[in-house]
Amino acid sequence: MGRIYYIFGKSASGKDTLYHLLMEDPSLSLKSIILYTTRPMREGEQDGDPYRFKTEEEFQALKRGGLVIEDRAYETIHGLWRYFMVKDEHLSIDRYDYLVTGGVLSSYLAVRDYFGKERVLPVYIELDDGLRLTRALAREMQPENRRFKEMCRRFLADDEDFSEEKLKKAGIERRFVNEDLNSCLSEIREYIRSTQK
Repeated sequence: MGRIYYIFGKSASGKDTLYHLLMEDPSLSLKSIILYTTRPMREGEQDGDPYRFKTEEEFQALKRGGLVIEDRAYETIHGLWRYFMVKDEHLSIDRYDYLVTGGVLSSYLAVRDYFGKERVLPVYIELDDGLRLTRALAREMQPENRRFKEMCRRFLADDEDFSEEKLKKAGIERRFVNEDLNSCLSEIREYIRSTQK
């Protein structure tokens, strides 16, 4: 029986970095689930890395076809952006273990409810708010980014999206603190290995 290890946490907590490092570890034998989005492709991105890019019309067609496992919409300063998981030809949970980073608690819950608690295991990344803000600001200072309003919107939304009440209700007990990347990575690796046995 395959499992989905679902990495999520507040913005700038290091989810993407941890995801890539875990995917590079051949001893874990993890496959990736590439999420879909309707947001515009950014410089350096291509279809399938890090997302499969679709139009709003294509999203609606997939939804009508019953292929959307979970979706969430964000009213950004750039317009409506959707992020969603699709039951596509790349997904074979009966055969493989997967690693996915979806970012938000509601996304994790939807995937868990779809596949079942025994198959979707949470990997909640935690980091001090001050460190997160410092990291997010450093990222947005890069000339190709500079989306400060969106950074602030996401940072404020995280307080509500990841409230202690919501985490408790979702049954999130274990947390992986990312103050030191190597220590956090090692702890997550051990957790995955222990559940693969």
